[in-house]
Amino acid sequence: MYAIVEIAGHQYKVRQDQKLYVNRLEGKEGSKVSFDQVMLTDDNGKVQVGAPVISGISVDAKIVQHLKADKVLVFKKKRRKGHQKLNGHRQQISQIEITGIGKGSANPKAKAAAKTGEAQEKAAGAQAKKEGKAPQAKASSSKESGAAPKKSAESKKAAPKKSGEAKKAAPKKAAASQSSTAKKEAGSKKEGGSENDKS
Repeated sequence: MYAIVEIAGHQYKVRQDQKLYVNRLEGKEGSKVSFDQVMLTDDNGKVQVGAPVISGISVDAKIVQHLKADKVLVFKKKRRKGHQKLNGHRQQISQIEITGIGKGSANPKAKAAAKTGEAQEKAAGAQAKKEGKAPQAKASSSKESGAAPKKSAESKKAAPKKSGEAKKAAPKKAAASQSSTAKKEAGSKKEGGSENDKS
């Protein structure tokens, strides 16, 4: 019999009495752990697939030891800059031994009851919001704290623009063209004046 189970963010194919290395788990060496995120089980050809997990099935394991993985060298270099950096990293891992694959230690009915209790609380909160109880509580708390009341959506709309307002750039362009024509006239006067002086 084997199972595919999610342990510490990774999926593993595990069998009874198998030892494997996983990311560091909470718990002391020798303590027992249980994983209920079982994706698939195979019991001598009888395959059971979860959607996404199988409810009521768990994988039990024992933490054998905590250790560090082999060193991984992290080398960074920026070409043509004379910059290079070498770091080492050793990942924290745990060695576990699979002790059993089977029915979960947690009662699925208790889990389902807890989920329905949470759903009822959410529904009660949503109903209170619809009735307007929650917004009134927020408004009273803002009055107590001395904060200004929020403006309504109608007051947030932008005021219509006045028809008399026009862009200021258009007259400046006209003034610029007038100054260029004035420069041309001044240049022609200088040329004309110099000719008069010669004669």
